[in-house]
This record gives sequence, C-alpha cells and structure tokens, in this order.
Amino acid sequence: MNGPGSSPPSESGLKYAPGVGPRRRSDRERPLAPLEWVTLLHVGLLVVGVTWAFGGQADWVRLPIAWWASLSVLILLTAVQDRGAWREGHLHPLRWLWPLGAFNGLVLLACLNPSVRELSFGGETVLAHTGGWKWWPSSARPALAVEALWLFDALWLSAFNLAVVVRQRRALRGLVLVLVANALVLSVFGTVQKLAHAQGLYFDAVRSPQPRFFASFVYHNHWGAFTVLMMTACVGLTWHYSRRLQTRGLLHSPLLAGWVALLLLAATLPLSASRSCTLLGLFLLGFVSSHLLWRMIQRRRSYKESIALPVAGIAAGGLLVLGGGWYVGRDTIVARLQTTQSQVAEMRELGGIGDRALLYRNTWRMAAAKPWFGWGMASYPHVFYRFYNTRQSPDRLPVFYHDAHSDWLQALAEHGFLGSAFLALCALVPLARLGLRSSPGAFSGYLLVGCGLILLYAWVEFPFGNLAVVLTWWVLYFSAVQSARLRLREEGGGSATAGRREG
Repeated sequence: MNGPGSSPPSESGLKYAPGVGPRRRSDRERPLAPLEWVTLLHVGLLVVGVTWAFGGQADWVRLPIAWWASLSVLILLTAVQDRGAWREGHLHPLRWLWPLGAFNGLVLLACLNPSVRELSFGGETVLAHTGGWKWWPSSARPALAVEALWLFDALWLSAFNLAVVVRQRRALRGLVLVLVANALVLSVFGTVQKLAHAQGLYFDAVRSPQPRFFASFVYHNHWGAFTVLMMTACVGLTWHYSRRLQTRGLLHSPLLAGWVALLLLAATLPLSASRSCTLLGLFLLGFVSSHLLWRMIQRRRSYKESIALPVAGIAAGGLLVLGGGWYVGRDTIVARLQTTQSQVAEMRELGGIGDRALLYRNTWRMAAAKPWFGWGMASYPHVFYRFYNTRQSPDRLPVFYHDAHSDWLQALAEHGFLGSAFLALCALVPLARLGLRSSPGAFSGYLLVGCGLILLYAWVEFPFGNLAVVLTWWVLYFSAVQSARLRLREEGGGSATAGRREG
C-alpha cells in the first residue's frame, strides 16, 4: 500500500491480467475541452445576438453578425490540428464540406460573369441587363452575391463546428436548452409588447417597416417559423429529460416544465398574427400529443391500468391550450379571421389565389429563363421586375417584390437547378453519411421534425429570408445530426466501429 503523501502509481506501473489494459474514459465521461466550450459559447452568443438584433433583418447588424460568425473559420482550423481527433474518427464530418465548396465555386464563378451593368443618369443609378456569357454561370449583382455568400458561409460553418468539435450529447442538449430559454424570454417580451399595443419594436424605440411585428422580429411569419423550430427543440428536450418522471413524480419532473414552456411558445403564434405558423403549431401540438398519448397508453396497458386518465389529461390540456390562446390573442385572432374572410371572398371573385399565384408563376418564369445556374445569389429583387406582370393596382402604383414568398422557387431563380442541388446536399450529405441503422432518439428526432416542417413551410413562404431562422435551422440540424452520431458511436462500442459505419 502507498503511504500517506505518496503519489498514486501510474498506469504503466500497474499490473493487469494478460490481454487486459487500463480502462479508457469515454467521451461522455470526460470534462469538456476548451475548444468545445469556445464552440458552444460562440454559437450560443451568435444565436442569441441575432435573435435580439431584429432577427438579423436590419442592414446595419449584418456586418457585425458576419464578422462574429466568421470566427467559426478559426475554430475549425484549430480543430483540424488535433491528431487525436483524426485518429479517433471525430473529424469525419469534414467529408461533408464538399457540397458547400461546390456551391461556393458556382457562386464565385458566376461573379466573374456579370449579367447586369449599373448606369448613372443625373445622379440616379439604373440597372441595364447585358446578359453576360450565355452558357456560363452569371450574377446580376456580383458584389451583393459575395456579401451574401460570406454571411451564409459564416453562419453555416458556425453550426457545422458543432459536428466537428463537440463530443458530448449533454453539451449539445445544454446549448439547445439555452436557445429555448432565450426563445421563452423573447416570447414573454413580445407578449408584453403586444398587449401594451406598442406601435414599434422595443416598445416604440425603433420604427418597424412591417405593421405586424413580434418581439424583436420585424415580420410576424419569421417569428412564427423561429417559434416552430424552438417548439420542436423544447419537445425534444422534454422527451429526453422526462425519463426521470418515474423517480421524481409529475409535479417535480421536467415533463411539466417542458409542457408549460411549450404552451408559452405556442401561445405567441396566434398573438403574432401568423396564420400559417399557427396552423403549423397546432399540427405540431397534435403530433406531440398523439405521440405522448400512445406512449402513456402503452405503459399503462403494460401495468394493466385504465387508459382513461391519460386520455382525459391530454384532452384537458388541448382545451387549455385553445382557451389560453383565445384569451391572450382574441383581438388579433378576430382581426386575422376577418382578413382571411375578405381574402377568400376576393379569391372567389378572381377565380384564383390572387397576386400570390401571379408571383409564383412569374418567379417560375424567371427561373426558367436560366434553369441551370440561375441569375446569381441575392439577385431576385434586382431581376424579378423584368418578369412580373402585375394587374392594375388600386393606387395605380407599380408593385415590387423583394422576396418570392417561396424559398424553394427563389432558390431556383437565383441558383438554378445545379446551385439549388448543392444547397440541398449541404443538408442531405450529413444525414446520408451518418447511415443511421437505429433510432436517432427523441431529442434528435424532434429537432429533425422541426427542420422538416420549416422546409415544407418554405414552399409557400420565405422563412429563410430571415437570418435568425437560417442560423437556428442549421444549429438545430447539426445538433440533431451530431447527437445521433454520438449515440451511434456509443452503441457501436467505440470510435473504430463507428468510423466504419459512418464511412
């Protein structure tokens, strides 16, 4: 035995049976490395900052956001210096970078072939379409394209670093928990601001260009998309932590706290006047309630207990949600219902869905004019006016659109089929390379459900026109992928097995 004050024996001085070596701590048993802390702080501060800075929609905040997000490059370069990470297979996600590289190459190549020239007449700038080289990728506004590409790359790499650097699932859950808490604070702030009948952002401190704003978000549908993402994150966390329900009881379990947080977030959807996201939120709540009810029924049947209690509880919760939403947002809901009725009457009179159908049709015409490479990144508001055939407006003024109100159509118009495919592969490649053979778990699963809902929503709106939604989407996506990847490594029994399955 060692005497008092003697140092413990080293691993090399210990004796083991033949074939038995010292047990090595797994990734989840060790403390977070400094670079992991830096990555988590970088991403967390970035998301919180962007959400409070008008969702990134103010022109003056984009440059600071881009510079802060660009620190992701330094973090990534530091991560690839770790030889141990290479040896243990932690840097396999670097293989996912090729779609981003291909997309960057296409955008930069297009910038070498401008299709629009700026002309000045009497101090006014006029855009003259020159076409550029016909069979070569082109860009209508190269300078704007480079700026938009820089911002997108910085945000994407910030989220991507979660998959490269962070090696503990609890750290990813902690990050998402911080983001949900931030969303709850924004929800309370926005609710108080709405009930105070503020006419501008931050209680009239900043004039809003949109009459329907909420919290710090300029556009109510952008707030709605952000909230749907945060609702799925809240459900994923609640489902994971509710495993403690058996030992702590309902009133002291994360399940009750999670449901309260979820309902607070959901209540802001009708209050913000976002009709489409209110429907998304109701669908999500119905899906979660069905999932919870199914699990509770299974459990009670296994103990041969009555299922009446969980059914009654879920029904009461649903009525409480509807009643609470009506109580808080009654005036807004009534006003939006009246607007919907007038819009439906106008559609019946016109025999279609009105200006939105015309907008989609002419955006498709714009995309069809350059189907393979598109008109260039950030070109939509500068080119679309050539394709928009407007009906006579009531005030006889021309109508201009900055966004297509369909992110999928706008992506085709700006990037063509090739560029849009590279963008899609930026998300599909990590999921495909993961090669899941088992369930990703409730946490990752619900995060991916939220990402999928926003992708569907992007067919009829432009949620990705908001930087906060773009950043949050990628952060939740890579958190889900990395959490599932780490789960797979743990089930595979080590880095070597997981490395073979990933490759």
